[in-house]
Amino acid sequence: MGGGGSALRVCAEHRGGINWLSLSPDGQRLLTGSEDGTARLWSTADGQCCALLQGHESYVTFCQLENEAAFTCSADCTIRKWDVLTGQCLQVFRGHTSIVNRILVANNQLFSSSYDRTARAWSVDKGQVSREFRGHRNCVLTLAYSAPWDLPGAPFEEEAVAGGLLVTGSTDGTAKVWQVASGCCHQTLRGHTGAVLCLVLDTPSHTAFTGSTDTTIRAWDILSGEQLRVFREHQGSVICLELVNRHVYSGSADRTAKCWLVDTGESVRTFTAHRHSVSALKYHAGTLFTGSGDARARAFDAQSGALQRVFRGHAFIINCVQVHGQVLYTASHDGALRLWDVRGLPPPRPAAPQRSLSRLFSNKLTAPSAQYPRKPSLSC
Repeated sequence: MGGGGSALRVCAEHRGGINWLSLSPDGQRLLTGSEDGTARLWSTADGQCCALLQGHESYVTFCQLENEAAFTCSADCTIRKWDVLTGQCLQVFRGHTSIVNRILVANNQLFSSSYDRTARAWSVDKGQVSREFRGHRNCVLTLAYSAPWDLPGAPFEEEAVAGGLLVTGSTDGTAKVWQVASGCCHQTLRGHTGAVLCLVLDTPSHTAFTGSTDTTIRAWDILSGEQLRVFREHQGSVICLELVNRHVYSGSADRTAKCWLVDTGESVRTFTAHRHSVSALKYHAGTLFTGSGDARARAFDAQSGALQRVFRGHAFIINCVQVHGQVLYTASHDGALRLWDVRGLPPPRPAAPQRSLSRLFSNKLTAPSAQYPRKPSLSC
């Protein structure tokens, strides 16, 4: 195992825990959303805060950074769009009646999920709701989108998928597939016996992978609604998922991460050494980076499972990890964004070219802040 990692920089400007961290597609900026009700933009060139985004009236639950705009959602039931250069709020999206849990910007649309049991589609430019997706019997937690050009062109499906498909996961134990153009439910994916906490989508095979408090991961055909396979080995809730090179990586409350073969559901590696839940995952260049409730990040050789480095310094759970260049970014409930040097890790083994995958979105529940009312429980 390599030596312990030391932080290149500690950014402690937030006055509350950081719930999410997003990297811009061009890699130039980072966006953090915090329990203090603000978001901040950071330069990846020098780690400096370049804009403070103020306006939300409660904690920021999630954020997504694009090259030209930043998007945040909050417990104040709103979503905001921000100018990345000035930090000015450009648009407020109003309509949800409870905490907005997640957002997703894709195909010039903004999708959102909420504790009000709905998901919604919005016009990014006008800030108006274009579709409401109603049918879940409990909180909607996680989102993924498949664009129409990623879906097969069977004649009987063309009209149904003309606007793409939105997949949502809920605490009611189901995932649902929605026709974005019509707002109709295309399929309900039933099989989990606990809340669906996380979801990733492989668009080439139109397959969704869901992780649940029932300790399983399940693979589904989003067109037919068929359950393709069940991944069973975790002993605790599945908190986060990452899909890379026909492998699914999962992080669990059982203190492990695992690697699974997409096509068979076989568990091929287990990543141990965590002293608490694995709360975040990021695969990068042959290395699996994890964040844990034990306040440490770790680097593992993704092929052998060997622990390569431990990054110590945070005081509370690590909620999100990102990698850009030779720097690992970790965001924690202690309010700090830490930058770590990942040079010196063993070089990755040669791998087959990666297939074009959909954008991946992981989901988890984060701890409440003392500064605001507690977030609803899973029985909301």
